[in-house]
Amino acid sequence: MSNTDKASSASSGGLSKKSKQSKKQPETPKEHIFSWAKTIIGAILVVMVINGLLVASFVVPTGSMENTVMTGDFVFVNRLIFAPSTPQVIPFINQPLPFLRLPGWRSPKQGDVIVFIFPGMRDEVESTEFQYYLKRCVAVAGDTLSIVNTRVYVNGKEFMLPPNGKFENFPMNPGDQYQTFPEGKGFNRDNYGPIRIPKKGDVVKLTPENRLEWDMFIRREGHSVGVEGSQIMVDGKAISSYTVERDYCFGMGDNRNNSLDSRYWGFVPTENIIGTPMVVYWSWDTGLGAGDFFKKLGTIRWARLGTLIR
Repeated sequence: MSNTDKASSASSGGLSKKSKQSKKQPETPKEHIFSWAKTIIGAILVVMVINGLLVASFVVPTGSMENTVMTGDFVFVNRLIFAPSTPQVIPFINQPLPFLRLPGWRSPKQGDVIVFIFPGMRDEVESTEFQYYLKRCVAVAGDTLSIVNTRVYVNGKEFMLPPNGKFENFPMNPGDQYQTFPEGKGFNRDNYGPIRIPKKGDVVKLTPENRLEWDMFIRREGHSVGVEGSQIMVDGKAISSYTVERDYCFGMGDNRNNSLDSRYWGFVPTENIIGTPMVVYWSWDTGLGAGDFFKKLGTIRWARLGTLIR
């Protein structure tokens, strides 16, 4: 190769480097902002897809499931097992989105710990706030449940308190029988039922005597309910029976004396169940604010990290 060739090659190499270095990069503040916005939006979309289809994260807000999970436990939730879906909420702001539910591996069964979309308080057609709850499924569609002196029976067989469950010394509220579900039955926390967990296709006979018991249930299935004289009206038509449109389960906390659960707000539609918690990946005192960060670090429960949830 001649000296001229070498010089030409070197010159070409230099131009190539300059060409690479001169590739367009965001140069103005507007371009920088746009680049960051694309990155952030992309990250949010990835989180939303993973959260909907594979694994979600959930923070335990109360002690109703102690000691299976504790207040302040951060858990990973298996979404694939029951109900993967398109994204249900916008991350960080908890804004609900319309979503499509996809087939899961199996349906929830008795004994599963479940995470679900809260259906609302007893006298609400739907919850005023979108939120997830965590309870144990103690009975599924078609089962008959009763509680006798705090002992839970399903289809006549006792459903034992889970190994990490407990009966906290928490007194029953005065007038508890007026707060429980369904309205008008007079059940209380410790003596409840018997009650059948509704199953899709069940035919319920409606009478003036049991109208209150089924009124809100039918409304939650998307119908209007009224009374004209002695006639019960559903969607403007007089009916004497109602056919259940969905499957349900009955959720209770493992801390049975200190749990706001299906005894108070009613059945959980199976379609509301989004998954089952698998493992605790972080745990600390969530009651402390950002201003107490260093104090909060001292509350980390190292022994709970990696705890499997059963």
